[in-house]
Amino acid sequence: MTGQDWLEKDFYQVLGVAKDADAVAIKKAYRKLARTLHPDHNPGDKSAEEKFKQVGEAYSVLSDPKERAQYDQLRAMAGGGARFSAGPGGAAGGGFEDLFGGLFGGGGGTRVRYSTQGGGAAGNLEDLLGGMFGGGGGGFGGSRRPQPGADLMATTTLPFRHAVEGSTVSLGVEGRTVKARLPVGVRDGQKIRIRGKGRPGDAGAPAGDLVVTVNVTPHPVFSIDGKNLRMMLPVTFAEAALGTQIDVPTLDGQTVKLKVPAGTPSGRVLRVRGHGVKVTHGPGDLLVTVQVAVPQKLSADARRAVEAFAAATEGEDVRADLLAHAKD
Repeated sequence: MTGQDWLEKDFYQVLGVAKDADAVAIKKAYRKLARTLHPDHNPGDKSAEEKFKQVGEAYSVLSDPKERAQYDQLRAMAGGGARFSAGPGGAAGGGFEDLFGGLFGGGGGTRVRYSTQGGGAAGNLEDLLGGMFGGGGGGFGGSRRPQPGADLMATTTLPFRHAVEGSTVSLGVEGRTVKARLPVGVRDGQKIRIRGKGRPGDAGAPAGDLVVTVNVTPHPVFSIDGKNLRMMLPVTFAEAALGTQIDVPTLDGQTVKLKVPAGTPSGRVLRVRGHGVKVTHGPGDLLVTVQVAVPQKLSADARRAVEAFAAATEGEDVRADLLAHAKD
């Protein structure tokens, strides 16, 4: 992604959120769009695929507080004062465009020229750069040390199963292909730093890093919690009250028997050991949250049975502790 991208693209508009939206609203908007536009749901639709990439690009910037702040500052500067334009020539020369490109992870494609319009162009540009990079006095003349390469940023989207199992992805970075191994159990929004795969340094200086933001497609049943997997398990009132044994699905396509003890309340978490994320230091667990399903409609026989149960338990007050604790 180049500095020019940040100037030209309104990432807030891409996600459909306000500029003062908080992190929760941004993530919610991204997840909704990612589900709708995902290539698996739109096979052969190039327009949806392009929009999916744009949504991932916008989320990678706005989900990172530091990058979002830089993006907002750059966009604010572009709205007045110093002018930013793309194209050949210009008094600033290659040095300034390389400097800005390094700051914002730019490179490849369109190179970005920065120039000021109005009096004192050289001085104003030097003040601008000095303010952004903590410079003070001395200008930009004279010799300088070899500069390390800039860190670059990339975004990739993984199916949930690939995120749990780990995956190797190929990323296009400034005209070259970089293979990156993403670890087992990578989370949605997690940033993975690939050492030495960023922009090469000059005069033998070390290359920068490649920071990969991973977007994980939601799974309809499972979610990742550290090295554990989580899922919701619907049970009937009778199963929860009397106890039962249920075949629970696992991510590998198999099932495992889970004992639900008698008297299990809705919301209790039961643990299935060894069926979580397969990390090197030992697999995680599958955490199953019991959810008592309340029927929406009752047959006549079922209604009579529930009424009989209500009559049999009429003297019990399930809210007694609630009322007592409310007075504390």
